Amino acid sequence: MLAAGLVVWPWHMVQDGSGLLRPDALFEADADSASALAQATRHGRFWFWPILAAALMALPGLFPAGDRRRRGAWLVGAGAAGLAAILLQGWLIGIRGWTYPVLGEWFGPLEARQFGMGWGGTMAGLAFGALLAQGLALRGAFGGDRFVAGAVLGLAACILLFTVWPVLTIFGQTFTLPAGLSASQAMAERVFSPKIWSLACLGSGGSCGVAWNTLALGISTATACTLLGLCFALVVTRTGFRFGRALRLLTILPIITPPFVIGLGLILIFGRAGLVNQIVAAVSGLDLGRWIYGMNGVWLAQVFSFTPTAFLVLIGVVQGLSPTLEEASQTLRARPMQTFRSVTLPLMRPGLANAWLVVFVESLADFGNPILLGGSFGVLSTEIFFAVVGAQADFGRAGMLAMILLVFALVAFLAQRRILGRASYVSMTGKGDAGLPTALPAGIRRLAFAIALPWALLTIIVYCLALAGGFVKVWGRDWTPTLSHFGRAFAIEQTPNGLLFTGGAWSSLVTTLQLALVAAPLTAGLGLLAAWLLSRQSFRGRTLLEFALMLTFCVPGTVIGVAYILTFNLPPVEITGTAIILVICFIFRNLPVGVRSGMAAMSQLDRSLDEASATLRASTVQTLFRVVLPLLKPAIVTALVYSFVRAMTTVSAVIFLTSAQYEMATVFIINRAINGDYGIAIAYSSVLIVLMVTAIGLIQLVIGERRLGRRRAGDEAGETAPA
Repeated sequence: MLAAGLVVWPWHMVQDGSGLLRPDALFEADADSASALAQATRHGRFWFWPILAAALMALPGLFPAGDRRRRGAWLVGAGAAGLAAILLQGWLIGIRGWTYPVLGEWFGPLEARQFGMGWGGTMAGLAFGALLAQGLALRGAFGGDRFVAGAVLGLAACILLFTVWPVLTIFGQTFTLPAGLSASQAMAERVFSPKIWSLACLGSGGSCGVAWNTLALGISTATACTLLGLCFALVVTRTGFRFGRALRLLTILPIITPPFVIGLGLILIFGRAGLVNQIVAAVSGLDLGRWIYGMNGVWLAQVFSFTPTAFLVLIGVVQGLSPTLEEASQTLRARPMQTFRSVTLPLMRPGLANAWLVVFVESLADFGNPILLGGSFGVLSTEIFFAVVGAQADFGRAGMLAMILLVFALVAFLAQRRILGRASYVSMTGKGDAGLPTALPAGIRRLAFAIALPWALLTIIVYCLALAGGFVKVWGRDWTPTLSHFGRAFAIEQTPNGLLFTGGAWSSLVTTLQLALVAAPLTAGLGLLAAWLLSRQSFRGRTLLEFALMLTFCVPGTVIGVAYILTFNLPPVEITGTAIILVICFIFRNLPVGVRSGMAAMSQLDRSLDEASATLRASTVQTLFRVVLPLLKPAIVTALVYSFVRAMTTVSAVIFLTSAQYEMATVFIINRAINGDYGIAIAYSSVLIVLMVTAIGLIQLVIGERRLGRRRAGDEAGETAPA
């Protein structure tokens, strides 16, 4: 790989797209399309010589003979030197020569230029990273395991490149000063403004600052969603409810819906002219007013939107509870409620804490619901949006507000770790579990049904009203049933040359499906790998890496979009306007859910399973794929489903990143909604929902269910079910 990256492939991006994969860059006459070796030897670009020297430095470490630690030292030196040389040459030399004028004063003017890194630079960087990981393993780091070393370094590099760097770029804007203001004045206006920290709502009847609004909304939403998610998980897995599969599908319906559909449905029900207000006014003469606009409406919409996230995290945890432990408690004559309080609920603590944390961070970063239903109730995400798109385009204010969001997320993250502590939550060991899932106590069962079923009914009503707009001519004016909106969006004509897809929505739908199908498995795989590393491996910086994984999740999507534009619009990584930047945004925006659900599920797996596999001389990779992953099927389904549907429905993170060539479905929908064409917008949303329900069914069919016990309820005495 290293030889190909340095000798064969073009080092830089090929601007016109021709010859991108052409292996003749060593003989390329154009320096901008040549390989690293050709640029150094034929075109006089001296800054490639350190990279070539680092590659030669690795040769003594590649021979199998010799001392392991000495070989490791050569590889560590070569890998580190190569990565440093690539970073420095990419950072210091751009499309106009020297990036910083002071370098021209020191070393003289530079006539040459270079574009963003291409296939050659990417392959060389990966190869130098692999050399560094192998060298560290040879020297005994990461337990001498090359796979673990490579996984940790690769994950850390991805986080640094696609999370930390963009976030630091947007935060760097906080040091830009508005015209006419000193540094202290700008800091006072941006950080200590009454609009951010005011507590007037507690006394004078005024409005609280957006920071307190955000914090109160996040805590209340996370608590409600965790409770609802737990009730749904218990009903689906522990009650034998006849319509459990339908309820499970209904529970995750909000997560597969474009963001504005839930808000629109709530407005149609509870708005000033909504059905509930009209019925109450007709019966009692009372005018309920605009109560849906403000914290009430935003909280209700967020609970609808984020309960599926909590459910997806918790259902794997509930399914992973050991029936044997609950049966042991009952054998000791504990009452069902005592068993639930002292055994079942404590074992679910990691799942509850992870679900609460994920929903809290999602609430902090939510943009769609506050902008639609917030009214005068401001939160940090909407303030950031207006700071970016307003007339002043104050990126410094946006960066400072985003930093406050990060502080809130960090406090919640540290509090979660302190609550969980170092207690053990293992419920799956190397022995087959012969127990049967214990029935819920009567009180808990009634409470779960009393909470879950009315919420499910409300969900059905909201969706029926919201999606009905795609089947009438003009919403609110002409209620004549029609399918014309579907025809305009997804028309297909028969021509002499075959079928012609003439509907205006086909292009964006195909693009979105392609990108989502690429991003979903990458997001799930990377998230579960990160969960395994954080749960099963010990290395320096593990806590820092765990928090870094949450960075893009707790920064509003609009900020991430702007940060990606500012970061990746110029060399050394120049990918703005391509499909790559959209896929990367999907991966690192949705990665934390896979990580948290994987960690929650993995906390139930006894380490003796890994140790038994190692005793049988299985490699780390074999243990991961043949022992751990089969026990993580619920977490795999969670990661795949969440990453796929979020890639299909996200708006705020990609609204600045789409281009004419790569238009996303949600951007198409929201543009139609802004123009008042609700018919096409809702018709398109209906098609997306059907597609994602189908995709979720296929994911669950392919992954299958995890079977932990030897028996099933209903098995005849003396018979056992296959494990």
